[in-house]
Amino acid sequence: MTSVVFLMSKDPVVEHGGDVALSRLFVELAAESHDVSVICLAAESGSVTADFVPGGVEVTRVRKPAVRPLGLLAAAARSRRSLVHVRFDGDELFAAIERADADVFVAEHSYMAESFLRSSLVGKRRLVVNTHVSEALVWGASRGLLGRVESKRLVRDELRVAMAADAVGTFDADEAEQYRRNGVRGARWFELTLPPADQVDVSTTPARLVLMGTRDWPPNQEAFLRALALWPRISAGVPDAELCVIGAKKPNAPEPAYPAGVRDLGFVDDLHAFLGTCRAMVAPITTGGGVRVKILDAARIGLPVVGTEAAVGSLESIFALDVAGDDDAFVQACRRMLTDRAAAVSAGQAIYQANERHWRDGTVRAAVNALIKGGPD
Repeated sequence: MTSVVFLMSKDPVVEHGGDVALSRLFVELAAESHDVSVICLAAESGSVTADFVPGGVEVTRVRKPAVRPLGLLAAAARSRRSLVHVRFDGDELFAAIERADADVFVAEHSYMAESFLRSSLVGKRRLVVNTHVSEALVWGASRGLLGRVESKRLVRDELRVAMAADAVGTFDADEAEQYRRNGVRGARWFELTLPPADQVDVSTTPARLVLMGTRDWPPNQEAFLRALALWPRISAGVPDAELCVIGAKKPNAPEPAYPAGVRDLGFVDDLHAFLGTCRAMVAPITTGGGVRVKILDAARIGLPVVGTEAAVGSLESIFALDVAGDDDAFVQACRRMLTDRAAAVSAGQAIYQANERHWRDGTVRAAVNALIKGGPD
């Protein structure tokens, strides 16, 4: 049996979020065929057996390096690497990798491969990189001038890591193609979706749309403001139409004017139960890429999605989603969900069945095994 160690930037036992949820799923599916364990960055060092994998999985925690700006700047200058890739390359992580007895190391995020790449295991053990989302995109969209400058170094670092890896998985087909165009022959689209859950009954829902996303991520804040601007057109003439917004606000952002029918709920205690009261999920994203967990969450329960190309990405081909190309198309698609219950029911059934087929035909498990051990795309 192949032994696999996952290198994670967050503690999968106590931390949450889209990247952690998909990493946990990746570990769980890998454990069905391989002997798996995890090395993760955490507040404190130590080991624990986690139960998110049937039978348990060993999680080795190593202390996450502290942020020391001057030290990071100096190290980045010396090594000609980006701040992110220097930040996550720590001696304690390096030592844990050296001690690990595994056939395959899976870096969850490109920067988590850095410590492996300076270890004695290079060339002796298989390295797989699951990119999640390009940090160049994150920094370019959220860090102002520094981010735009740093994003160029991040692109260089991400390509360097990909070239050194035996296999690269991306959550977007276009990203995988871009890597291949730059000489990374082992890059492939990693078609990981969430397992089907209890299907919601869209036929009983009120005229309520939901927008999800933590707004400290700039693309989500942009989508939020865009939804507010379009809502009067979307809701015009629709009795009791509602747009419910879920997710933390952007810190220190000015409080916007909320049109009639918009409710900003923050976090809800039972997300699945609340989504079961909604007619459709909306995602007016203008800058997108990487993990599209909100779309995957909707698909697993059969909630219709109205999304832009940036929001949906490569998931369009899995779920056969209609993509709203501009504001007019987005408004029209949202209004259809609110005013045509039968259309919403049909859309919800279609996305649920597409996700169910994706799991039933073995596509997800095949993608996991192919990425870990190599094999056909």
